Amino acid sequence: MTKQHLYLVFSLLFVLCFVKVAEASSRDLSEIEASKTLKVLTWSGQDNYLPRAGSPPNLDKEYLENFALDNNLTIEYIYKEDFAELIPALIDGDGDIIASNLTVNPLRKRQVDFTLPIVETTEHLIMASSAKDLVNAKDLDRRKVAVQPGTSYALTAIGLARVYKNLEIIEIPKRLSHDQIFDKVASGEYDLTIVDSNVIDSTLEYRNDIKISLQANSAKEISWAVNKQSKLLKAALNNFLVQQEITINKSIPVKNEWDIIAERRTIKFVMRNNISSYYLWKGELMGFHYELAKDFAKKHRLRYEILVAPDNEAMFEYVKEGKADIALGFYTPNQQRIKQGLGFSRPYHYATEQLVSGINDPAINSIEDLKYRNITVRRSSSYWNTVKDLQTLMPEIVLTPAPETYDTERVIEAVATGEFDLTIADNHLVDLELSLRSDINAGIFIGKEKAQSWVVQKGHNALLSKIDTYIKRTYRGLFYNVIHNKYFENQKLIDQHHEDFTSQKTGGALSPYDDVVKKYAKQYGFDSNLLIAQMHQESRFNPKAKSFAGALGLFQVMPRTAKELKISNMTTPENGIHAGVKYLHWVQQRMREMDVRDDQLIWFSLASYNAGYGHVNDAIRLARQKGWRDDVWFDNVERAMLLLSKREYSSKARYGYVRGNEPVTYVRNIRHKYQAYIHQVELTTL
Repeated sequence: MTKQHLYLVFSLLFVLCFVKVAEASSRDLSEIEASKTLKVLTWSGQDNYLPRAGSPPNLDKEYLENFALDNNLTIEYIYKEDFAELIPALIDGDGDIIASNLTVNPLRKRQVDFTLPIVETTEHLIMASSAKDLVNAKDLDRRKVAVQPGTSYALTAIGLARVYKNLEIIEIPKRLSHDQIFDKVASGEYDLTIVDSNVIDSTLEYRNDIKISLQANSAKEISWAVNKQSKLLKAALNNFLVQQEITINKSIPVKNEWDIIAERRTIKFVMRNNISSYYLWKGELMGFHYELAKDFAKKHRLRYEILVAPDNEAMFEYVKEGKADIALGFYTPNQQRIKQGLGFSRPYHYATEQLVSGINDPAINSIEDLKYRNITVRRSSSYWNTVKDLQTLMPEIVLTPAPETYDTERVIEAVATGEFDLTIADNHLVDLELSLRSDINAGIFIGKEKAQSWVVQKGHNALLSKIDTYIKRTYRGLFYNVIHNKYFENQKLIDQHHEDFTSQKTGGALSPYDDVVKKYAKQYGFDSNLLIAQMHQESRFNPKAKSFAGALGLFQVMPRTAKELKISNMTTPENGIHAGVKYLHWVQQRMREMDVRDDQLIWFSLASYNAGYGHVNDAIRLARQKGWRDDVWFDNVERAMLLLSKREYSSKARYGYVRGNEPVTYVRNIRHKYQAYIHQVELTTL
């Protein structure tokens, strides 16, 4: 498509939308309050990736959910597959508001109204790392820029093409994700593309095959969009943004580090991408430290950004260099760290260090049993000094440094596999690992209970004061206890399998819910035997099952997902089954776009159901890089999934770290049960 054609498309879209304004029937605040439902239009293609440098991708939706809560409203999300459909749908009255990181521009302002700005961003040209740099805008002559129609990037490209007549605009398919577009730029299929600064900042944290080039336009605001007739709704939203101090405000005087944070309305946290701090699970950003960070930001009416550090030393450097305001990661204050330029808050957590050994190791009941044993810990951790102290009592103890890129979870895994002999970890981290694995032993406690603190740059006393006040009010309060129990104090579930299907009294029934499963299997085009195998894997046929992360029902669907599927009461067997099968169908539709083999589609879909579409997409891409089949799950893409639990690979993956063994085991277990179920069905039909 030429730039002239693209321009005509936008012109026509503008005319059509403008004409519709007079005809559309929209709801204002009184009608919305009467219905108790706020209809939110959003783009189904928006990536819910793991942000490493910048605000989470759905931050505007998070704010909007707070607005709905304050006004006793329930949000109904209306997803559009084409980004360009959002504004016409708003004008038609299909929704009340658009929340999809919508950039404000003159064309859109003629069609809809915008609230006060939430954040500000700039657009940049992106090119392959191997490409020759653009020195100035004149270098755009005879270049090709690829953009998706209907986006602000396309308008920016049109503006550039007006000035640089030989700049050609190439149309990108609407359903391509950012990472897929970047792949094509890196390979040379696309010459240039345009993307927001917050997207590329996060992307460059994990890939080095593309680079940022010239700024494509001036800074743009991102806001919510409402119908021009919805004056009271717009006023209410603006009032909320002002009261919560979310909107951009550049008038606050700068006096100290807290004033700087308040001025930019953003607090920056750095943490590790691991199971105790910050990770992506079934599309949800989770983690003990992530939830604390989010709550701290909310209490202070701040936006928040999360940076992911490659190791603990880098976390401290981020704080000392001012890249991050706060480091979270169960850190014990000590004089060595204070001398390095770090400051520590009042304690927010206490832990006792505990020995960890392999499941087949001989029992260690005292320090004497450590003679000639090898303990491996990171040199930068507080555990290092603990072992040094032990060596004064037992000189024969061998101390070995673990790689700094290994977090505590990874060191424990190395003990479980036999790579390391022994290690030491905080007791709550040991408890967490015990709830997830059965190949380690928790040994003796070592030393006294130690306080752990938030970390800031030394001398940032105003920030420390805010943190100390927050911790004083929060520590061991209801919110703190709930999330601590959620991540660290849940007992390991005992795997009590349902009675073997061969002993079922129902004459060949595989589960208590065969008829319901068959009903929805037929509706959505699945094999009911496979769905029953998945249901057993998820809940052991317990309709009231609830995971530590809050997933509910026979198919362990997250409440937010169930809400988007418009299904409630998940512990009711039929509802739980319907939600699980409907969600698997939605996941499968997404996986169809990845061009996997038809006979492999269900295995990719199950992996995505368990770990999330993003992690499976990362595994497909990694398998391709390794020269393995990227359209076959078993022994190919599943191998890549296992690698994504290793730092050297997860650091270069868009969606970051994943416990790769879990989706691999999940899919294999379901296949095994499915094959057994088929055999059982065959026996009962003889």
